Amino acid sequence: MQRNKYSKEFKEQALSKARQRGLRTLESVATELNMSLGSLKGWLKTSNQKASDSASLPSDTAAQRWSSAQRLQALLESHALTGVALSAWCREKGLFEHQLKQWREAFCSTTEPDPRESRAQLRALKVKNEQLQRDLHRKDRALAETAALLVLQKKFQALLEDADK
Repeated sequence: MQRNKYSKEFKEQALSKARQRGLRTLESVATELNMSLGSLKGWLKTSNQKASDSASLPSDTAAQRWSSAQRLQALLESHALTGVALSAWCREKGLFEHQLKQWREAFCSTTEPDPRESRAQLRALKVKNEQLQRDLHRKDRALAETAALLVLQKKFQALLEDADK
């Protein structure tokens, strides 16, 4: 089996595309780049390990996709900043102050979600979804029936007009 030697620039570009793929799969990104999926996954794994080891703040990744270690690092770096200095730091890192507040609250909250509670919530959401689906189906049938009645009414009126002539 032939081993391909990829340049550093290609690896960086591939990692950037993989991180910013949106709803696409890694497989489609690898196919687009004409490379193996295993190589791309390996590169992502090693780059994520390096990022978590150094906990450096990425500049090419959206803040919502930062790891917990990176978020903690951002909180540590911005902890002593206030006002204009905090705003400037946030602009430099591509963050918003409200994101830092949310992260701080999430890190400071000690309550762990109860698995039974989340299962109950999921069950309730499934029941509500089924009810909404039934309701939507009922309304679709009612709309179709109304449309059919309107068409029949127009045809009936057209027949009456033809009969009067």
